[in-house]
Amino acid sequence: MSLTLLREMSNKYGANPEYVLAGGGNTSYKDDETLYIKGSGVSLAEITEDGFVKIDRSKLTEIYSKTYSEDSDTREAEVLADMMAARRAGEEHKRPSVETLLHDVFDYSFILHLHPSRINGLTCAKDWKSAFDKYFAANSVWIRPIMPGYILAMEVKEKVDSFKAANGKLPLFIFLENHGVFIGGNSLAEIDVNVKILNDVLDETVKEVPDFSACEFDADKAAAIAPAIRAMLADEEGAMGIVTFKTNKEFAKVVASEANFAEASTAFSPDHMVYCYDRRIFIEAEELEDIYAELAAKIDTFRKEVGKDPKIIAVKNLGVFAAGRSKKEADIAAEVFTDAVKVSVYAKNFGGSKPLPEDLIYAINNWEVERYRKKVSLAAGGVKRLGGKISIVTGSAQGFGKGVADMMAKEGSYMTYADLNGEGAIKASEAVNAELGKGASIAVKVNVGNEEDVKNMMNATVLAYGGLDVFVSNAGIVRAGTLDEMTKENFELSTLINYTAYFLGTKYAQKVMKIQNRFNGKEYFDIIQINSKSGLEGSNKNFAYAGSKFGGIGLTQSFALELCPYNIKVNSVCPGNFLDGPLWSDPEKGLFVQYLKAGKVPGAKTVEDVKKAYEAKVPMNTGCHEIDVARAIYYCIEQKYETGQAIPVTGGQIMLK
Repeated sequence: MSLTLLREMSNKYGANPEYVLAGGGNTSYKDDETLYIKGSGVSLAEITEDGFVKIDRSKLTEIYSKTYSEDSDTREAEVLADMMAARRAGEEHKRPSVETLLHDVFDYSFILHLHPSRINGLTCAKDWKSAFDKYFAANSVWIRPIMPGYILAMEVKEKVDSFKAANGKLPLFIFLENHGVFIGGNSLAEIDVNVKILNDVLDETVKEVPDFSACEFDADKAAAIAPAIRAMLADEEGAMGIVTFKTNKEFAKVVASEANFAEASTAFSPDHMVYCYDRRIFIEAEELEDIYAELAAKIDTFRKEVGKDPKIIAVKNLGVFAAGRSKKEADIAAEVFTDAVKVSVYAKNFGGSKPLPEDLIYAINNWEVERYRKKVSLAAGGVKRLGGKISIVTGSAQGFGKGVADMMAKEGSYMTYADLNGEGAIKASEAVNAELGKGASIAVKVNVGNEEDVKNMMNATVLAYGGLDVFVSNAGIVRAGTLDEMTKENFELSTLINYTAYFLGTKYAQKVMKIQNRFNGKEYFDIIQINSKSGLEGSNKNFAYAGSKFGGIGLTQSFALELCPYNIKVNSVCPGNFLDGPLWSDPEKGLFVQYLKAGKVPGAKTVEDVKKAYEAKVPMNTGCHEIDVARAIYYCIEQKYETGQAIPVTGGQIMLK
């Protein structure tokens, strides 16, 4: 029952972004014999009862009186080994939090350890003592900055024991300077009451607050910078990660000058350092070519001096780029930097902000425990065929396009669902995110025949993920009919969506790909048109569609010649008839209905007659399916020696000559 309550408390506070940072925070429950504590690297918001580590408290007690090595690294390894040995039987696969001893010495049944931005506005403030003495000294202890681990635990034990001896009771709160707060209680109700006590004080004292509302910014400029950063941060093999762009009214103040940017330190707490590092890059230049040059120089210097890739890069008067090997890592860096900005603003209510002492910054940078926690929290699944690729599929809100986009996402590609049906695109994106995780995809409403829409689609993708690796021009329409029946309006609409839109998509996709190629010549990129078997041979009473598709293959061959020097491959995939999809089977607008009305199949009396006639044309005796086209797309992406090709996926109905 108590473990259930612990899980409830953890989920409740862990799901509230005002209380936790990057899935951090910690909780525990204890009785006389056992401490139940959140495992290292596990998210409070999502933890289950199995996520807590059971620790033998009698073995923890032995640690307090044991003598350990003087060398800090050796000592922490020895203490960790003893904590591991204190795990109950069956818990050997779990790693206890480095804060286990802190939870043990703070002798309440329930402990809630959080890093609220408003609280850290106080714990990271220059004038913390005035507010602490006025509001909290009677029921709290304050711990000055100390390296997390054994030394901190022993300091807390001494302070808690002294407070109890002087006051005849335990403190309600333990404030850790430049870290966060521990809240104690013997029931969930007591925890909630004590959290309210904290919030009431903050409501009274915090008057200056950050403004994260939207602001105007140069999206074209940001979208030209992100791919350069992504490419410059490629690994030795040329593999690129993710870069996400953020700005708002508060960020606009932060990036107005390097001095402002320095105030939003990423070394306020261990969490800030683990996910953002204590150093960031600020770009002073404002012209694009000057920005590129300054980026290249500063990234090179950062790598040499720090031995890592930067997480946060700010560009003056524009915004902040957060980088990572995955979307999750980049998003966490952005989240943690945003928290640092919050802390810097909240600290103005208490005399201004201050980072961790330099000696602790150095120690935490080399701390194995935090490296382990980061590794666990950022862990991803196995390598997939399109792992890490950034892709756009147009016409992906429903039917064939959605099926292909879903498959690409499941093969590891970050996906933009782009469609004129904006609501459908959102639903498709939400569904894949629910299955694959937050950030797996975004949705964009786009009219592929409108140039401004297409540019905005590219910008949205680049600002979310940092670049573009695969553009699939899939959106298309069919307007069948004889020469006598075809209207100029329908003919031009077919040309616009099936032909002109391919040109527009390629025009803006290749701009992004060229930037990536400029700064990372090892990677290849793909533009893939979903053409048709009707692009390989004429189609009776369907000339508007066939003509636009024939033209599309001409574009593919021409684009391929122009873009080959930039490692951009351009190919067409030519599916046979997708007979089971809505394009064909829709009872009102489907091609079976259109072809029946147009008399395209002689002697056909019903829609079923038309379908059977088309199935009979295929040697494989079936229509084309989504997986068949997806595999052709994978081939285009994975090979590095084919460009300008029209690849038939027709079940043998069309064979190249």
